[in-house]
Amino acid sequence: MSRVAAASALAVVLTALVGAPAKAQRVIDLDAATITELNVAFDAGTLSSVQLVTRYLARIAAYDRQGPGIHAVIMLNPKALETARALDIERKAKGRRSPLHGVPIVLKDNYDTRDLPTTGGSVLLEGYIPARDAVLVQRLRDAGAIVLAKVNMSEFASSGAYSSLGGQTLNPHHTGYSPGGSSGGTGAATAAAFAQFGLGTDTGGSIRGPATVNGIVALKPTHGLLSRTGIIPLALSFDTGGPMARSVTDIAIALGAMTGVDAADTATRRSDGHAERDYTKYLQPNALKGARIGIARDFTGFDPDVDWVVESSLDVMRKAGATIVDVRFPKWMLEAKDAWYTAIRFPEFAPQVADYLRSTPANYPKSLAEMLERTRGMSSISATGSAPNASRWAKFANELASGSTGDYRYRSVRDHALPLMRDVVNGMIASNQLDAIVYPTQSMKPERIEAEGSSSAPDAMNIANLTGFPDLIVPAGFSDNRMPIGISFLGGAWSEPRLIALGYSFEQLTRARRRPVTTPALPGEAVVLK
Repeated sequence: MSRVAAASALAVVLTALVGAPAKAQRVIDLDAATITELNVAFDAGTLSSVQLVTRYLARIAAYDRQGPGIHAVIMLNPKALETARALDIERKAKGRRSPLHGVPIVLKDNYDTRDLPTTGGSVLLEGYIPARDAVLVQRLRDAGAIVLAKVNMSEFASSGAYSSLGGQTLNPHHTGYSPGGSSGGTGAATAAAFAQFGLGTDTGGSIRGPATVNGIVALKPTHGLLSRTGIIPLALSFDTGGPMARSVTDIAIALGAMTGVDAADTATRRSDGHAERDYTKYLQPNALKGARIGIARDFTGFDPDVDWVVESSLDVMRKAGATIVDVRFPKWMLEAKDAWYTAIRFPEFAPQVADYLRSTPANYPKSLAEMLERTRGMSSISATGSAPNASRWAKFANELASGSTGDYRYRSVRDHALPLMRDVVNGMIASNQLDAIVYPTQSMKPERIEAEGSSSAPDAMNIANLTGFPDLIVPAGFSDNRMPIGISFLGGAWSEPRLIALGYSFEQLTRARRRPVTTPALPGEAVVLK
């Protein structure tokens, strides 16, 4: 008998004695797992919701107050594991409610939660528990998601990544750098893998700034696609919630669970006929082939690191079959847009926050004027650890002095400037036959905490707020100081399907996202898919 034949015979005997060799396990890092992959593990029985929640809680314990001290979490949900157990039992008995069944998430602390305080990051609302969930929170819970924690934010969604209640949140890529505002807690928590994804809010870039500097994916949706009911307002003409995640896949899944008209939010009526419940069908790896992409050159040329990443990204798109077209916004629009933004944002805050505060108990302030008055008596660190937030509190006075929503300066911008901007951007897209306009989400690389807000480079982000158009951010690379840089895909109203397709195609080609160096994997947290 030949050696080959003898080896084959021996293999047959051994197989008969010990059985066929076990299939190799497929294992993926928790940090890299998408919701789709988590469901593969749930279905295979290699993962439960209790195990998943436990792993995320372990990461919070290791890195939020310990280790690098990210300080993203304001409040943990003490019933998260209890909820996970109930959802595991439900899954076995009835099957999953949706792809989000048993998936833990974090919420920016301006989303109402019926079982956890909602403070806007402010000592002024410390301990306030609303009577009901925000509509988006309720929709996610109905889909089976687990609220794991409320996370820090810029106080009342304005100024730097600091709040009087939550203090300073740090960037997990480098703790000397800002995680951005105002959804900095959600950005840092998502990047550090404290949950599968999170919700932020965006009035002038507050989802997208934290997304780019924390190196994650995020979507500022079309104004009116998602309900704002139960979210502390900043300026409802611009405000929107949106998902922040580590993958375009998770953005698509989260978005589909939250859409739908809300009778209490009239802006959502516009979404009827445009909103979808399943955006995963747009996760198309070849979507860039044949696409026409405009590059907004107004926002390049300010930082060689950012420009390098942008040009590399454009090369990827060209090689994938996209046509790249240089475009520029009108100079007069760029010069006026920030003043137009302030003309709407500042006057709206006082009446709209007062409307929100009406539902709070008597011991909480009921107006912006009362908020300002109370802060003037807060100049020291409290017994609970809260501390003054002078930069944000000083802005209360500016907001109070900015005029009313009946003022001609407000009405002229609302009625004429905002429609004008929509017409301009729609015209740029149509005349160039573009699928999207891309731009560096921030024209300069991320800032150290002490320098936050000091950059004089132009910012494109509020164009999406002034027009109400959607903007998808995808990680694109890193600067020479090893901080993330993102690229934005801006489209016309209700173009989320196309932006998700383009962003997914770009993400799959570049794979530019990286785990933050200060929050490495913990032993035993990987996910076994089969």
